[in-house]
Amino acid sequence: MMENRDNPNRNPDEFGTDNYRWEKELVKKLATASLNEQRRARRWGIFFKFLTFGYLLMLLLLWSPGKIFDWSSVKAVSDHTALVEVKGVIADDSEASADNIITGLREAFDDKHTKGVILRINSPGGSAVQSGYIYDEIMRLKAKHEDTPVYAVVTDICASGGYYIASAADHIYVDKASLVGSIGVLMNSFGFVDGMEKLGIERRLMTAGEHKGIMDPFSPVKESEREHVQQMLDEIHQQFIASVKKGRGDRLKDDDKVFSGLFWSGETSVEMGLADGIGSSSFVAREMIGEEDIVDFTPSEDLVERFAKRIGAGVASTLLKISGTGTTPSLLAQ
Repeated sequence: MMENRDNPNRNPDEFGTDNYRWEKELVKKLATASLNEQRRARRWGIFFKFLTFGYLLMLLLLWSPGKIFDWSSVKAVSDHTALVEVKGVIADDSEASADNIITGLREAFDDKHTKGVILRINSPGGSAVQSGYIYDEIMRLKAKHEDTPVYAVVTDICASGGYYIASAADHIYVDKASLVGSIGVLMNSFGFVDGMEKLGIERRLMTAGEHKGIMDPFSPVKESEREHVQQMLDEIHQQFIASVKKGRGDRLKDDDKVFSGLFWSGETSVEMGLADGIGSSSFVAREMIGEEDIVDFTPSEDLVERFAKRIGAGVASTLLKISGTGTTPSLLAQ
């Protein structure tokens, strides 16, 4: 190329044309190389995205495999024992809410292959309202499906609102070391009046309504308001007792301690008539219902819903604790 350029006999036009072609070819090669590089980068990008997705999916499966792909919830086409779990604190925004439990119970009873229903309970209790909703629905479903027995099976704990629900079952089975009972109602709070006086803090509470500030933790408790709250708790307690008596009947031991709020081991609870025997879910399905195959009808939330609820519940719980307003009657073991 240099020889052609230095040739005195070379036509200038030819030299310009060759130079233009050379530059055009160079630009073309550079553009092609850049395009190929972008394609390779895109392929590697897609590869690493899939690799990252697969890694995250593996972590999710290891973290909570039964909740993401709950194969046990695939309904059987043959006769089986239906299972609905009541797990954790019973509240309207929890896994053991009335909406969740009732949905599972209805599906279990409506399945034509269900030969018996097991309520597997591991709960310290919770909302009196939510527990009452579930109790009433069990009673309704029992009347509607008279040939389908209902068994409550207790694992670690079945106390307060948890026992409220269990008492609606035809029979209750426990482990000998389960904690059972706590038939009572509570409302708890804190009082900071003396502490505020020592620190020189003045409480400025303005209300419309003589008793609107009732149970305010920063104000002294009035005796009339204390009596009002106690009367309300006693009323709810009597509702609880009536429901337990309706469900358990003459099986309950004639002992005032049964409704005192105390709880007992599973072994002792059988002696007191709070439970009918010792046995697990598999035992009840096999020996009592006669269908060893168990199908889980417990509704389960997807991962996004659970994550969002945990964040929301955590923030709400913190705000309630700070404000001191989180005091409602509950059937919760202490």
